[in-house]
Amino acid sequence: MRLPVARPDEVDIALLGIPFDGGTTNRTGARHGPREIRNQSSLVRPFHHTSLTSPYDLAGIADCGDAPVNPVDPADSIERITGFYHEVAAAGAIPLTAGGDHLITLPILRGLLRGAPRALIHFDAHSDTYDEFFGNRYNHGTPFRRAVEEGLLDPKRMVQIGLRGAISDAANFDFAKAEGIRMIFIEELMARGVADVMAEAREIAGAAETYVSFDIDIIDPAFAPGTGTPEIGGITTFQAQALVRGLAGVDIVGADVVEVSPPLDPSGITALTGATMMFELLCVMAQATARRGG
Repeated sequence: MRLPVARPDEVDIALLGIPFDGGTTNRTGARHGPREIRNQSSLVRPFHHTSLTSPYDLAGIADCGDAPVNPVDPADSIERITGFYHEVAAAGAIPLTAGGDHLITLPILRGLLRGAPRALIHFDAHSDTYDEFFGNRYNHGTPFRRAVEEGLLDPKRMVQIGLRGAISDAANFDFAKAEGIRMIFIEELMARGVADVMAEAREIAGAAETYVSFDIDIIDPAFAPGTGTPEIGGITTFQAQALVRGLAGVDIVGADVVEVSPPLDPSGITALTGATMMFELLCVMAQATARRGG
């Protein structure tokens, strides 16, 4: 976003990166997401075209660098990322993170944990509440199951929007259903419309502190092909922007944009989409920060 570099204790909202894709089960490359999202974000201008406000007028915001990772040891990476976000939380900054594959959300939530479990508004083609893949319980298909099991998230205050695509087992959604996680499949989203679905999402989150996770594969690969597990039949980039704008009023205490894989889209349009979605998130996060007196 052409912002200065700063420490988390100097800002209200910290823009961060996690260059990690050790949890990927299909096509790799998301470790390069933070670098290319930063590159494409230089095209993002400071004022939102509908509100005519700038998030930088509402909150102190800067680029606070990348979390440390171990490219050959996912377990060690999880520990390093968790420790990094402990420091971010201790500094009082609200993180907005560029991934990285979706496993990164688990150590972020661990690092941010304080008090009661958080609510979650999750935009994705996949539920990511599976128990394991190939005998492994820590990958980009399992973070939200682990987060519920660890008490990081309140499943009754979780909503997953845009789910679609063939699944590997008929029981893949059983955990989410049993825990009371609200799953909104793409067919329901298209039938009801963005505004109605987001009204429900805001109601589910309520007044709780809420984490927002945006997987770029909720967008149809016709618009964002650079991702590891693309699913056709998704939303447009305009609908994606409308979904995020529907977060206005939610008490957002952290967010991420994940699964952007620049090597799979040499045009750069997927990374530009990721950067633009981060700006949309930044706008609603800055509003939340201003309401809290940041």
